[in-house]
Amino acid sequence: MQLGATSIQDTFAEAFGMRFARLLITAHDDFWLEAAVREITGYSSSVIACDAETGLERRLSADVTPDGRPGAMVLVFGFSREALAKCVPTRIGQCVMTCPTTAVYDGLPDAESRVPLGKHLRFFGDGFQKSKLLDGKRYWRIPVMDGEFLVQEDLGIAKGVGGGNIIIQTQTQRAGLAAARRAVEALADMDGVIAPFPGGVARSGSKVGSRYKGLPASTADAFCPTLRGRVESKLHSDANCAYEVVIDGVSEGAVAAAMTVAIRAAAAGDVIAIGAGNYGGKLGKYQFHLHELLKS
Repeated sequence: MQLGATSIQDTFAEAFGMRFARLLITAHDDFWLEAAVREITGYSSSVIACDAETGLERRLSADVTPDGRPGAMVLVFGFSREALAKCVPTRIGQCVMTCPTTAVYDGLPDAESRVPLGKHLRFFGDGFQKSKLLDGKRYWRIPVMDGEFLVQEDLGIAKGVGGGNIIIQTQTQRAGLAAARRAVEALADMDGVIAPFPGGVARSGSKVGSRYKGLPASTADAFCPTLRGRVESKLHSDANCAYEVVIDGVSEGAVAAAMTVAIRAAAAGDVIAIGAGNYGGKLGKYQFHLHELLKS
């Protein structure tokens, strides 16, 4: 299949069922909000080695947040409810409670599955913390050096999908970088999805396993241009550069829509091919076939 001058490979992305939390973070102004978002979304590109995959879903204007201040929705993905119950309070405590002026609310208020948040963080108040019940929701006010940190007692957890992806192949690094940025920027206006890698882009795609004992994943050698001729390459014969855009979403439909948007945004005259990464259909529950996405 051709999309203009770009060949869309007849392949599929293989994705996994995950769980996610949606955090609504507010702050005094955009500067401190950005600081909090930067911190909480750090070191969170892949659950291969990180405790979660996180990213900014969307920004919120002050007129739609609970406290009338600038806000942001942040999605946090993990493989289980238990994993999120462990990592989310830690990230909030270290990365958001420490950030001046912030507050944290639950972005999934109707979710039946819930994990503690303020219920754990309140102990930092050393007995001086106070709780408040508003509209059936409990909040904790934890004393800090600029006043109080307000945090909701618990968070909703819902089912999502992680690991949707496209792999952009170009002749030059410059063309690959531009195409990858177009793909990620096109996702910025979409609700329900994040691209958790740096700038939304991964240059170190991975395969399952390694020749080294105990390493669960290693470089995707089939997409490494310097290994062409030494391994069975999946690169187009004219490609010297490949970038992967990984997408996590709140549903199968959200990931499918985001992949379609990313493909269309990335395709251009200097993009040789767009494919995807998979494990032969043996590991992930979800398969996103590129040709089917574009036809639909």
